[in-house]
Amino acid sequence: MAMTAHNSSNTPTSALPTDPIAPIAVVCLTQRALPMAKRIAASLQGASVHGLRTRVSTNDVDVAFDDTIAHLQRTFSSDHVIIGVCASGILIRALAPLLANKWQDAAVIAVDEAGQTFIPLLGGHHGGNRLARDLAERLGGIAAITTPGDAMLGLALDEPPKGWKLGTPETVKPATAALLAGASARLEVEAGSAAWLTNSALAQSDDGTILITATAREGASDDAISDTAETAITYHPPVLALGVGCERGCPIDDVYELVMETLSGQCLSPKAIACVVSIDLKADEAAVHELASRLGVPARFFDAQTLEAEAERLVTPSDVVFAETGCHGVAEGAALAAVGANGKLIIPKHKTKRSTCAVALSQHDIIPETVGKAQGKLSIVGIGPGQIGWRSPEASELIGRASDIVGYQMYLDLLGPLIDGKDCHHSDLGAEEARARHALELAATGKDVALIGSGDAGIYALATLVFELLDREDRADWNRVAVQVSPGISALQAAASRIGAPLGHDFCAISLSDLLTPREDILRRLQAAAEGDFVIAFYNPVSKRRRDLLAKARDILLAHRDEDTPVVLGRQLGRPDEEITVVPLSKLEVDMVDMLTTVLVGSSNSRHITRGENEWVYTPRGYAKKGPDAAKAPVLSTPNHRNTDTPANDKAE
Repeated sequence: MAMTAHNSSNTPTSALPTDPIAPIAVVCLTQRALPMAKRIAASLQGASVHGLRTRVSTNDVDVAFDDTIAHLQRTFSSDHVIIGVCASGILIRALAPLLANKWQDAAVIAVDEAGQTFIPLLGGHHGGNRLARDLAERLGGIAAITTPGDAMLGLALDEPPKGWKLGTPETVKPATAALLAGASARLEVEAGSAAWLTNSALAQSDDGTILITATAREGASDDAISDTAETAITYHPPVLALGVGCERGCPIDDVYELVMETLSGQCLSPKAIACVVSIDLKADEAAVHELASRLGVPARFFDAQTLEAEAERLVTPSDVVFAETGCHGVAEGAALAAVGANGKLIIPKHKTKRSTCAVALSQHDIIPETVGKAQGKLSIVGIGPGQIGWRSPEASELIGRASDIVGYQMYLDLLGPLIDGKDCHHSDLGAEEARARHALELAATGKDVALIGSGDAGIYALATLVFELLDREDRADWNRVAVQVSPGISALQAAASRIGAPLGHDFCAISLSDLLTPREDILRRLQAAAEGDFVIAFYNPVSKRRRDLLAKARDILLAHRDEDTPVVLGRQLGRPDEEITVVPLSKLEVDMVDMLTTVLVGSSNSRHITRGENEWVYTPRGYAKKGPDAAKAPVLSTPNHRNTDTPANDKAE
């Protein structure tokens, strides 16, 4: 079955990348503010909408909360950027007790409901000013920047462009103060694309007292005149490509220590490294990714053909390496490929017994996203039955991060603006293998892919198919993909939650579809579950052509449990036309059920009760057997307790 691809976008341009300040919580307190909150979130990768439960439709938000102050404080403390579509005073009063300093506090931005003004309240130099400007430009508003450097100098000296690293953070404050007082700057650009400095509104002169240096060298500020050293600023532009190679399973400390010793020996700053690069055979090598993580840069990979094209520029070509990899040099070749034809190798291959490294210098800033390709990522995401409030934050984050979304069209429609601007790929309902295969193919090219399923991705869903394909085909490019499974609320959990606690004791799940499972196996499992007195969740209870297995299941169960055993029918769970029905087992008819129905059949102990206006089904766990003393055990109260730590296992024994 062929896949159909399209770009899902209700906005003129794709979502803004928010690294390194994500995750982002867009908070709204009224239904009137919700449309702007959703526009903001749709404009940002990895953003989620948080709404006050009593005033905002919970079906339209990713996270619903009850206590505004507590939620803001909890979100801020978990290092989320907060964009509040609300009065700034609310944000200030909530967060004031938690403030540390401007180097630690996450960005907080206040936005009016019309989206006319974006005000960075906190973390202006921690990404807040930049984010406010980007959003204002994107959504047609104004960024109200109040930090003196931005307002008067036209740039924030402690917030250089993406990829640039500040080597002397301690000198920025006195340097900014001197520049605001009328001092001029003297720029020394040894490396990097420094137009953001040279073309800025900074007062500049050849004898300026504020020395600003752009260099790949370590300790460049030591060259500053002693009486101006306290105001000398050093930046490290992203101009170095670090090529690495290593044995499979190489310890991270081996390659990390090699790299740091190599850089130190040549007086180069690790802050000038733009990316760690290697051959694609190492795309799943843990040491390479950990090295990149420690250096705070991406890892990128080239195929052997691309590296072999650099053979004439290699200093230490190796026939042994060629025999193993198809290129004559991994570390040197990757570094040279990253900097292009105009770049040069400045540190030839250094090595230990298990790893190698080399460094190349680019004439311009290296943009890692244009270098080679990333390790492909495949997130197999269960989005639950469909209600936004039932989707996990992790699921929303993985979908928001992904560049490509693969799934059945009905499931993609449930994601709404979360997938705006992304490349979406869909196929027919029965084409599960086509979707899983397509997702793996996309991820193998270096893309970040989310494969979407309803309910839980690992329960009668696509996760098992992905792993079956990996097992069956054992393709090298697929094996290098980073695969992650993100759980979701399953249909059996959703159905149970709507009617009480029918799964309170031992239960099992059985699919009645005989497309993939022989009918005799299904009947054998039905018989065993009936004899074992399990609560049973039936998936795929009927189809257009298969109408008899549910009736057979009912008859088998009636031979082992009472005819009044409660049966819960949950249809379109978590969606606007949701229906929950309870019938006795003996009254269960096939026509009561369709393909969108989950069926829960109680055990011999399950009870169907009516209390007040409420109807419940539950299966006793046996707590009454503990005796009356257990019910009289003291319960301790702690007023206004804010510690959210909970035991790792709170299951009752």
